[in-house]
Amino acid sequence: MKRLKLVPDHTEISFVKYRHIAIGLSVFVMLASVVLLFGKGFNFGIDFEGGTVIEVATKGPADIAGLRARLGKLGLGDVQLQRFGQDNDVLIRVGAAHTGQTDAEGQIVVQKVKAELGTEVEYRRIESVGPQVSGELIRSATTAVLIAIFMMFIYISFRFEWQFGLGAVLSIAHDVLATIGVFSLFHLEFNLTTIAALLTIVGYSMNDTVVVFDRMRENLRKFKKMELGQLIDLSINETLSRTIMTSVTTLIALFALFIFGGEVIRSFTFAMIFGIFVGTYSSIFVAAPVLMAIGIKRDWGVAPGRGKAGTGAETKA
Repeated sequence: MKRLKLVPDHTEISFVKYRHIAIGLSVFVMLASVVLLFGKGFNFGIDFEGGTVIEVATKGPADIAGLRARLGKLGLGDVQLQRFGQDNDVLIRVGAAHTGQTDAEGQIVVQKVKAELGTEVEYRRIESVGPQVSGELIRSATTAVLIAIFMMFIYISFRFEWQFGLGAVLSIAHDVLATIGVFSLFHLEFNLTTIAALLTIVGYSMNDTVVVFDRMRENLRKFKKMELGQLIDLSINETLSRTIMTSVTTLIALFALFIFGGEVIRSFTFAMIFGIFVGTYSSIFVAAPVLMAIGIKRDWGVAPGRGKAGTGAETKA
């Protein structure tokens, strides 16, 4: 029985050849994400916006218009209702501007909703977050992502060289900005699970990039006279099978979670799915080409134990 091969053996794709197009596309995506971030903003979830979320299940298919009309009479302001999952699942959201500054005022909202709907619905989840808490969460989430990226730069700089660290950080920044740009563009809910997904994407993208960098370092030892562009292509092609296989297997699990996991983790799984795509792209078309632009150390010495075999490989190159 033949093994499944997503990438043929001895591929010779010239990735470096398209680096200018790829970098141009990446710069455009990053700038567009920044414009969207400051222009359109995010559709913050209850974690960051503050307010009250009540998840209910009706006895039959939910009448969203009827529920909205009934809750609109309670004086809570602009109440948002959203159907998700099954036809009888409804998410009721009341923003912090209407719940006030304290938990007690948030509980008043819950009491009013329960008084109106009574036992007609099943209350599955009730969450209240004050504006002060939500502001702290925004600051903490932003700090967590920035610290993660900075620590990755330190790690790569010590393991390789600062040029590799810069390439890795630019790759990660590209992935994070592209992901939050998509959330802003499509007005998807941005909550704490999205932050968890961004941190996971940072780790995944870094792992993918390190695999390519490690192979580049090995080839720098073996082929000391090979052109840098040719060496980068060789390294990416040699790790391409591993990169694609890892991405595909991860995406299979994520798509299953996205389809069957329910509304609660949907923002997390969507961010992860998009992040896997851009992370795979950036490790090939962002991290490596950056090294060509700034240059890297060529004298890594002969790999231990290679002896004359390394010299022969070099001569052959």
